[in-house]
Order: sequence, then structure tokens, then C-alpha cells
Amino acid sequence: MNKFVKSALAASALAMVTATGVAAEGEKYILVSHAPDSDSWWNTIKNGIALAGEQMGVEVEYRNPPTGDLADMARIIDQAAASGPNGIITTLADPDILEGPIKAAVDSGIDVIIMNTGTPEKAREIGALMYVGQPEYDAGLAAGQRAKADGIGSFLCVNHYIVQPSSQERCQGFADGLGVELGEQMIDAGQDPAEIKNRVLAYLSANPETDAVLTLGPTSADPTILALQENGMAGDIYFGTFDLGGEIVKGIKDGTIQWGIDQQPFLQAYLPVVVLANYHRYGVLPGNNINSGPGFVTADGLTKIEEFAGEYR
Repeated sequence: MNKFVKSALAASALAMVTATGVAAEGEKYILVSHAPDSDSWWNTIKNGIALAGEQMGVEVEYRNPPTGDLADMARIIDQAAASGPNGIITTLADPDILEGPIKAAVDSGIDVIIMNTGTPEKAREIGALMYVGQPEYDAGLAAGQRAKADGIGSFLCVNHYIVQPSSQERCQGFADGLGVELGEQMIDAGQDPAEIKNRVLAYLSANPETDAVLTLGPTSADPTILALQENGMAGDIYFGTFDLGGEIVKGIKDGTIQWGIDQQPFLQAYLPVVVLANYHRYGVLPGNNINSGPGFVTADGLTKIEEFAGEYR
């Protein structure tokens, strides 16, 4: 089916929804993330919510704290709730800071879905409809078990967002999968690419027997690729990463990275809009939380991922 026909059908479907009155007038959903403006990985989230809004015929909006400050995010959630949307989709990056404003939104009558960061248990505690995302500890555990089967016994976890509990769960799960203590194998890499690169180089220089490197997304993976190219370890040291991005896909393709863990961020933004819209229109709701990941991406399955990396994958 060519793109013109697809567009025509989509436009026709949207017109039918509007004409039959299925879409409630003024339906609006706001997605609030913890991501700073500098984190390009979230572009896929933005694309997911935009496409869902277009297909469902609803208004959608993406909001975030420009620097990633969680106190600022809490204020954004309060502001989003005060604007009276039909639903809020939000990450739960730090329960201590964010539970209050999220629960206040729920108590005011706004339907909430937790996505990307959080847990099904926390979502239930604060009264959210569900959690859509990847169980981070389980993903790290699966990655560690895979690495152990490949002969790995020690590693460096490059944590670029150490204040977020779920990032630590990834590193801890990996260590548990290997059957080793995490200890000082996890470093606080910060957000600055040059600093991340330097810290990776420094750690590997001080710990030359390190078997593997684990990064937690493009923010830490991209500078780590540069570090390994600089010290001559690219393609020689075992390298796994969470999440996908353009440079990560290239690294998997050229053998620098053994695998990437895909949590499918597109679905984390797209599905909540679809779920909320259908819940408000028809009263239907999935009976459980939705796991969007994990899935391992290797060089054998890159065709679609390479085509849409950074856009829908």
C-alpha cells in the first residue's frame, strides 16, 4: 500500500470518527517526562504521542523539565493537572518527589497512566490506571544472565542518571544476573558527553581486567563508543546497552556493541493515549499493566530498527 493511499485512509478514518461523534470534543492528554531537553532518546516518545493523538483524533501535549530537574517536573505535573486534561501520562522517576503531585491529580478526578519509569506496584499505590513500560530490574537481570552465558564476570556500568532509581535497578539486575556484587562497578557518569567519555577511559585504565561495559542509553552509550575507539578496545571488549539510537545501531552493526535492550519507547507513549481515549469513549480498559520490553536487538535483526532508529525505535 503506497503512502498516498495510507494517508487517504487515515484521513478518512479520522473524518469518520469526527462525523459520528465518537471523539469527545476537546479530549486532551498531557505526557510529562523527567527527561532534559538534551536527551534525544525522548524524540521517539514525542513521535509516539503525536502519532497516537493524530490517529485517535485527540489533542496531545508533551511537557518536561528542560534541565531534568525533578522538583521542576513535580511543578509541571501540578500545572498539567490544573489545566484540566482528560488524562495525564507521566513517568515516575523518583517516587519521593513525584508521588504527591501525581496522587493529587488522581484525587482531582484525572485519569493517570504511569509510563517508562516506575513500577506496576507504585502505579497501583497512587491510583493510576496502569503502568506501561519495561521492568528495569528484570531487564538488567536478563542482560546479566546473557552476559554470564557469554563468559563475562566483571563489568563497568556507565550510569548517566544515577539519581533515578530505575537506572540503578538496571545496573543491579545486571550484577545479579552475573552473580557478582555491583559495588564500585557502577559509576556516576553525569550528563556531559565529554565527561562521560573521560570517566569511562579513566575507569578502564584503572581496571584493565574489566570484561564488559554496560551503558544505559544513548546519553552514555555514544560517548562510551568514542572512548573505546580512542583506547583501542572497540570491538574487543564486551559491550551491551539499554535502549536504542542512531549511534547504538551503528555500533551493533559494526560489532562494537554485542546487543541493545529495546524497551520500545514508541509504545510507551503511543499505547497510553489509545488506552485512555478508548476508556473515556467506551469504558474499556486492559485488565493488566503493559510490558513494552525488554527485547534484545542484535546484528541479525536490524533492518526495521535501522530504518526507524531515533524516530519510532
